[in-house]
Amino acid sequence: MTTTFIAVAVWPAALYSALVLLVAGLILTLSWVLGERQYHGSDAERYESGIKPAGPLPRRLPVDFYQIALFFVIFDLEAVFIFSWAVSARKLGWLGYLELLVFVLLLFAGLVYLWRVGALDWGAAGRRRHAARAKARAKARTGTAITPAAPTPVTAPAEGAAAPGGPAGGAR
Repeated sequence: MTTTFIAVAVWPAALYSALVLLVAGLILTLSWVLGERQYHGSDAERYESGIKPAGPLPRRLPVDFYQIALFFVIFDLEAVFIFSWAVSARKLGWLGYLELLVFVLLLFAGLVYLWRVGALDWGAAGRRRHAARAKARAKARTGTAITPAAPTPVTAPAEGAAAPGGPAGGAR
C-alpha cells in the first residue's frame, strides 16, 4: 500500500469525524451561551408524566421487580442468539445445531433451577409456599418437627459459699 492510497482512503472518514466534533462542540457552546439561566423553586419539584406527585413515594422497590428484570434480560437475550443461529443455520450445519441445543438446554436447566428454588413464586401465595417448603425441608433434615430447646435451669450458689470474684457473701 502506498501512502497516497491510504491518504485517499482515510481522508473522508477523518474529515467526517472532524466535522461531527465541530458541529457537536458548536451546538453545546451555543446552547450554553444562549440558554436561559433562571432558576425557580419549582425546578426542584418532581414532575413525571404530566402528573404532580400526590405525596412521598417509597424509596425502595421489592426484590421481585429486580428479579423480573434480571430474568427478562437473561431469557430475552437467548432470542438474539437463537435468531443469529437461524440466520446462518445452513452454514453452521449439524455442529451449529448441536451447539444451539446445548445452549437452550443450559437455559432450560437454569429455568428449572429458578422454578425449584421458588424464585418464580411472587406475591403472598408464593411466600406461603416458600415458607411451607422451608419448614418441610427442615423437618426432613432433622427427622422431627422443629421445637425450641428446653431452657437450662440456673442454680443459685449455696448460702455462705464464696462468690466467684470476692469474699464469702459476695460483698466487697
